Amino acid sequence: MGMKEASKLATATPRVAKTSDGVSIYYEVIGKGERTLMLANGLGGRLYAWEPLIESLFEDYRFIVWDYRGLFGSSCEAGCKLSVRDHAQDAFRVLDNEGIRRAAWIGWSMGVQVLLEAASLDASRVAGLVLLNGTWGHVFSSALQPGLRFPIMTRTMHELLEWVRRHPELTEVLAVVGKHGSFVTVGVFWLLLGRRAMMLEPMLQQYMTDIFKPENFPNYLRLFQELDAHSAFHHLPEIDVPALVVSGRFDVLTPPYQSREIARRLAHAERLHVRNGSHFVLIERPEQVVPRVERFLRERVKW
Repeated sequence: MGMKEASKLATATPRVAKTSDGVSIYYEVIGKGERTLMLANGLGGRLYAWEPLIESLFEDYRFIVWDYRGLFGSSCEAGCKLSVRDHAQDAFRVLDNEGIRRAAWIGWSMGVQVLLEAASLDASRVAGLVLLNGTWGHVFSSALQPGLRFPIMTRTMHELLEWVRRHPELTEVLAVVGKHGSFVTVGVFWLLLGRRAMMLEPMLQQYMTDIFKPENFPNYLRLFQELDAHSAFHHLPEIDVPALVVSGRFDVLTPPYQSREIARRLAHAERLHVRNGSHFVLIERPEQVVPRVERFLRERVKW
């Protein structure tokens, strides 16, 4: 995995929940506590991305991490729906499978959109929200802003992703690059993260290896398009649960102004802005993020 070997992540228990439309959702349960934290991954992320949080709160909470439909252990046959709403409903199904009515939810990147959708669908199942490095939606028009802006960016991104999907032979090449091209991985992420790419190289290498597998990559591209189609902006004032909104100063994928706007529109939000963080604040600066999350869970969440 590229992360620390002596890790509590190895104690995770794998399980599967079946949705009403026949999709098998793979998820893992880990931790010794009675209170439940639902962890919503970033696009292409998996259990390893949550290691700092799980290691710190292992004794106090039970964590549930699920693979989004169409990725990794979760199925998605031809024609299966991949909307953000479907992912939120899958999370409810996982909770039902565990006999859990209510949990606190923590989402990173894509997971922020999934959490906002879940809270707008049924806030009674959401004890609190922690939103890490995310946006409310329409990612093609909000990512890389305001540094990169041109009128046809959204259309161009959709057409590019559709072109790649029409050329499956590219997936084989990318799979080789993802598995063996650590220098390429660091180079790509250097453009987004600068020197931080070197520090995050083990995790980024695992990420590239996972997403470029032929069984994952087509749905990975589809999920990008679904994230752009989705927006929870109009629902934000209606979400009446405590929230902690976390941003990184050097985050170019979901720039900090988006977190400021989310916090401003939510009814009960507080912010943590990590001045020396990027899109990966939990992994880069756990000493700043984890204690604040722990305090929020203890003092603000309505269990």
